[in-house]
Amino acid sequence: MPDNTKVIEGWTGPGRRDALIEPLKPSDDGLHMELGKRGMYEWWYFDAHLDSGHTLVVFFHASNPNPGLEGRTGVEIVLVRPDGKRVQEFVPYNRSEFTAARDHPEVTIGGNTLRVEQRDGELPVYEIAVKEKELGCQLKYRAEVNGWKPGTGLSHFGNMGFFGWVIPCARASVEGTITDGDQTIQVKGIGYHDHNWLNFPFQSIIQYWMWGRIYSEHFTAAYAYIQCNEKVANHTVKVLMLANGKEVILSTGEFDFRKDDFEYNPTADYQFPKQITIHAPGALSATLKTRRILEAQDMLENFSPVLRFLAKNILRIKPGYFRLVSDFELEVTRDGASVKETGTTLHEIVLFKPVHQEPA
Repeated sequence: MPDNTKVIEGWTGPGRRDALIEPLKPSDDGLHMELGKRGMYEWWYFDAHLDSGHTLVVFFHASNPNPGLEGRTGVEIVLVRPDGKRVQEFVPYNRSEFTAARDHPEVTIGGNTLRVEQRDGELPVYEIAVKEKELGCQLKYRAEVNGWKPGTGLSHFGNMGFFGWVIPCARASVEGTITDGDQTIQVKGIGYHDHNWLNFPFQSIIQYWMWGRIYSEHFTAAYAYIQCNEKVANHTVKVLMLANGKEVILSTGEFDFRKDDFEYNPTADYQFPKQITIHAPGALSATLKTRRILEAQDMLENFSPVLRFLAKNILRIKPGYFRLVSDFELEVTRDGASVKETGTTLHEIVLFKPVHQEPA
């Protein structure tokens, strides 16, 4: 009898890792879902941390996965201003105003566009152009790391469905303009782009997830730690990528992830770990210590009153969100030699149920 709760991750092996790290193909960042098929979701995600002090997040949604917006095509923009004020807009579009290529990344939603320039032997350059209401951007993302995916990029969660994840730009230099009201601001910074698609509501199997990147002088790391619930036997998804310069040198789910020094935040109505430690034996050790909270949210506040009531009383979910600024210490071991680097990074935590201090 099949195990309807078993999670099959996409690692190519041996074990929960990739001994051979395959290059990303242009089609990996093309459209995957069947348009118009109910229950399928897909989006292209971009963020940028800018020298103006702004943080910008842009979603191109072929089909929005979020409660209350399920299946809606549209563009979402989040702008965090230097004073910490957050502005967010989701603008829906008819499906007829959406087009996307399957063999390469090219997306149009209304007048908003995602394009890429890819020359032989060079890393891709993405350009996104978005303008909705009082917010917008015209930005170029010049990839600095080879595109990557964990294994095949596709994992299966029991009889629930599948989840796809690729990272075409784990690290990119960003340049262009952002629009905030009547201001158009010239900016430079560092950015990231990934792409997800799935055929079930992911939040239905999640207790919490923790996700982030580390950018040091010579290294780039990206990680995800996803604690699932009893629907998939409380499985833990762990994903870690490490690059030296543009070369991806580690692709694994075999690492320790420790959460310590918990603090309660009344805005999100959750406690969160102020320290995270990641250890991949013989390869990487990293410690992130929270310097300040950039954002803390009770995510139900973004819902309408009716959806808020349904989420709390019928669906029994209470999502909380943190975007944190942390100091990091990174040690990378390769060919018997170790290198230590330090810096500051941003990372995120989404909680549907409480996470607790681990025993020493």
